[in-house]
Amino acid sequence: MSHPPLSRRRLLQTASAAGAFGLVAPFGFSRPARAGDLTIGIVYVGPRDDFGWNQAHAVAAQALKKVPGVKVVEEENVPETAAVSKTMESMIELDGAGLIFATSFGYYSPFVVEEAKKYTKVQFRHAAPLWKKGDPENAGGYFGYLDQAHYIDGIAAGLSTKSNKLGFVAAKPISSVLSNINSFLLGARKVNPKATVQVIFTGDWSLPVREAEATNALIDAGADVITCHVDSPKVVIQTAEGRGAKTCGHNASQAPLAPKGFITGAEYKWETIYKSYAETLSKGGTLPNMLSGGYDLDFVQNTPYGAGATPEAIKAADAAKIELKAKKPYYVGELKDNKGNVVIPAGKSYAPYDPWIDSINFLAEGVVGSIS
Repeated sequence: MSHPPLSRRRLLQTASAAGAFGLVAPFGFSRPARAGDLTIGIVYVGPRDDFGWNQAHAVAAQALKKVPGVKVVEEENVPETAAVSKTMESMIELDGAGLIFATSFGYYSPFVVEEAKKYTKVQFRHAAPLWKKGDPENAGGYFGYLDQAHYIDGIAAGLSTKSNKLGFVAAKPISSVLSNINSFLLGARKVNPKATVQVIFTGDWSLPVREAEATNALIDAGADVITCHVDSPKVVIQTAEGRGAKTCGHNASQAPLAPKGFITGAEYKWETIYKSYAETLSKGGTLPNMLSGGYDLDFVQNTPYGAGATPEAIKAADAAKIELKAKKPYYVGELKDNKGNVVIPAGKSYAPYDPWIDSINFLAEGVVGSIS
């Protein structure tokens, strides 16, 4: 009779039960890490091979595993419930983890906060800018300005489209999503003033059927380049490729899914942050509570160009990357929303380095769609 593999949460429960009977030490539970070594735990809300948000972190985990003196323990498909607390505790108690990366938005409060209070000698870092003064000092957040990479996507899309109609499948109209949509449009319009972006909001981060329907609807409306902001872009990219449309990716590389139409994609480069944290802790240093950046700090990148990118698109996108590394804003001047209201006055700039970027609640002029 076969049994399914134990999850880390179940293993911790088993260890706890064994401890009640004095069996922990003989079986090796609560084994501390060797002096000088660093064990890092990484928790994923979905599968590591989702071609999206989780895979972007998993790619960074693979890079960490190559760092001398660093051990990586992982668990995937951990829901945003008390289950994540059990997983983090197992990484600490069973593997001696000194640093935990909690990679899903809903993990932070109350779960990361509570665990950080409980394990004061362990560092907890969360993949979102949610940490605030008053939260545990051994907790914090990190994030990348992915809108910069979507701006590059827009430039490449604007010079790769024939219909001048670009489509965007988005999950929810929150600040980070709206910023990516606006940045994609501004990039496209910088090189192609006739370009427009039509957006459809699906309503949640992972709705494969709705994502396919939205992709087909955008293509039926004339869009010949499709991009997205959902947890796993796999359905969007494959659907568009099947319809003969070009695509730009999101979160991780989807190039293998679209050998004919892939242009480029907006990717987080979490390995830069993860390696820097590991190096800091290995040297006895202190981690910052908040860390964010874009092309300037090598926190984001664009997927290598695919067959859908034109030579003109590649040249213009490469030039724009140089400007972003130099922290140049990608839009200066009056900017209106798609209802005609001035949202940025003349002389001001639109760039992810501005603090107000986190409170964006508009779609830029040229985006067809509405915030519901």
